[in-house]
Amino acid sequence: MFELILRKDVFFRAIKFACVVGVILAAINHGDHIISGKMTFNNWLKIAITFCVPYCVSTFSSILAIKKEQVSKN
Repeated sequence: MFELILRKDVFFRAIKFACVVGVILAAINHGDHIISGKMTFNNWLKIAITFCVPYCVSTFSSILAIKKEQVSKN
């Protein structure tokens, strides 16, 4: 499974997905603090974690799709 996580196509797809979805989620959840300039360390930490969620979702779904494809070929 770790070899699938580290595959370049899986990794870069997840990074792209995390960047797009992470920005949207960060803007929704913390946009008011960003605009007002009242960001704290905890807010920045939450934003960093926010980017991890879509990365993990994309990676997990890619791995499931690859495994399903491998099983159907056998």
